[in-house]
Amino acid sequence: MLTFLGFVMIATFLVLIMMKKMSPIAALVLIPALFCVFAGKGAHLGDYVIEGVGKLAPTAAMLMFAIVYFGLMIDVGLFDPIVRGILRFCKADPVRVVVGTAVLAAIVSLDGDGSTTFMITVSAMYPLYKRLGLSLVVMTGVAATANGVMNTLPWGGPTARAATALKLDAADIFVPMIPALAVGLLFVFALAYVLGLRERRRVGVLALPGQKTPEDVGDVEEDLVGATAGSADQSVSAGSVGSAGSVGSVGSAGSAGSVASGAPAEPSPAAPSASASTPADGPDDAAEDGFQGLDPHRPTLRPRLYWFNAGLTVALLAAMIMELLPIPVLFLLGAALALTVNFPHMPDQKARIAAHADNVLNVAGMVFAAAVFTGVLTGTGMVKHMADWLVGAIPEGMGPHMALVTGLLSLPLTYFMSNDGFYFGVLPVLAEAGAAHGVSPLEIARASLVGQALHMSSPLVPAVYVLVGMAKVEFGDHTRFTVKWAALTSLVVLAAGMLFGII
Repeated sequence: MLTFLGFVMIATFLVLIMMKKMSPIAALVLIPALFCVFAGKGAHLGDYVIEGVGKLAPTAAMLMFAIVYFGLMIDVGLFDPIVRGILRFCKADPVRVVVGTAVLAAIVSLDGDGSTTFMITVSAMYPLYKRLGLSLVVMTGVAATANGVMNTLPWGGPTARAATALKLDAADIFVPMIPALAVGLLFVFALAYVLGLRERRRVGVLALPGQKTPEDVGDVEEDLVGATAGSADQSVSAGSVGSAGSVGSVGSAGSAGSVASGAPAEPSPAAPSASASTPADGPDDAAEDGFQGLDPHRPTLRPRLYWFNAGLTVALLAAMIMELLPIPVLFLLGAALALTVNFPHMPDQKARIAAHADNVLNVAGMVFAAAVFTGVLTGTGMVKHMADWLVGAIPEGMGPHMALVTGLLSLPLTYFMSNDGFYFGVLPVLAEAGAAHGVSPLEIARASLVGQALHMSSPLVPAVYVLVGMAKVEFGDHTRFTVKWAALTSLVVLAAGMLFGII
C-alpha cells in the first residue's frame, strides 16, 4: 500500500507542476500532506515535517547566505570580466552562447557545490539569453546536466556516499570512472551544440561591433539563418549595440532593430521571443530585462576592492573544498565580511540585503516546502517500501548483471530520492544482491554514479530552485525540457562505462 501511495504521490506532484496546475511550493506542501492522511499517518504529519525541516535547515541557511554573498559579488563587479570574456567568445551567436553555458557550468562545478555553480552560471549567461531572445530553459537544462555529470567528483557528494556506504576507497570508485564521465561531459557539449543550432535557426545571429554580420559568414551559417530569417537584413546591425566591452550595453543603447525569428523551439514563459526582447529604449527596458545587475556604471561597483573580493571568493571556495568549516558557516561569515568591507555604511548594507531578499525568500521557501515532501516520504516509510519493491522486482536471471541493473535503477531512484536515501538505504542492498552473483561492490558503486546527471534536476535537490529562481524559469518548464536530455546523458555514461569495461 505504501509503495503504491509513494509512486502515486510523486506522479501527482510531477504532473501538477508540469501542467502548471499548482505552484511548486504549494505542491511540495499540500500533496504530501494529503497522501500522509491517505496512508493513515495524518496524526504524525507534524513530526515528519519537523524532522524534514531539521534535516534541510542547514541547506536552507547555506543557500540563503550563498545567494547574499554571490549577489554582493555580482553587485560589486567581481564577475564582470568573466561576463565580458564570455561575450567576446560567444559573439552573439546562439550556438556559442549555449556551448559556453555548458563549458562554464562544467568549470565552475569543480568546486563541488551545485548552488554556487548555478549562481555564477546564471549571473554570467542570463543577460545574453535575454538580449538574444534565447530560451531560458535551454540555459537551465544545459547547466543542470553539465553540473550533474561533474557532481560525481569525490568532493561533490555521491562518490563519497557510495564509498562510505560500501566501505570502499573513493579513489577506487572515481578514478576508473573518469573515461565514462568524460564521454558524458562530451555528450553534454555536443547536446549544447545541437540545442544552440536549434536556437540559431529560431532567432538568427546578432552582430556586435567588430564582428562580421550574418551575410559575411560562411555558407553553412547563411543557410541556417536564412532558412528562418528570409533575409539577412533582418539581423541586428553593429550599430544597434552601445559599448563593445560591456554586457550591460548589449541592445540597451538605442533602437535594436529586429532579430530574425522562425519557428519556436522549446517553450519557456521566461524566455521572450526575439522580437520582444530585442528592442530596448533605455534604462527602464534594461531593468525589466534584468540587465541592471551588470550595468557597467552601476553605483555598487567597487573596482578598488576587486582583488580583495576575488581573494575572499577563492579563499571561501578553497575552505569549502577542504571542509575547514561547515558550508553554511563559511557563507555566513563570507557574506558578513563582504557586506561590511564593500558597503561600510548602514543604509547601503540595508539596500543590498533588500535587493536580494526576493531570491533569498523564494529559494529558502522552496527548500522548507521540500522538507515537507521528503519528511513525509521518509517518515511514512514510502521511500523504503518503494526501494524494496524495485529491488525485489529484479528477475533472478539478472543477478550476474547487477551492475547494469544498478546503473539503470540509479536514474529513477536518485531522481525521486535524496542521495542519502539512495546511497545509504538502497545501494547496500543492491551490492549485497550483486555479491551473491559474483559482482564486485566496486562495479556496483561505479554504476550508482551514472544517474547524477538526472538527479541534479530532481525536485528534491535544493540547488535546482536556485537555478530556476535566478533564471526566472518555471520549475515545470525546466523539468519538462531537461528530464529527457539528462536521462539520455546518464544512459550515455552507463553505456560508456560498460564499453570500457568499467561497469
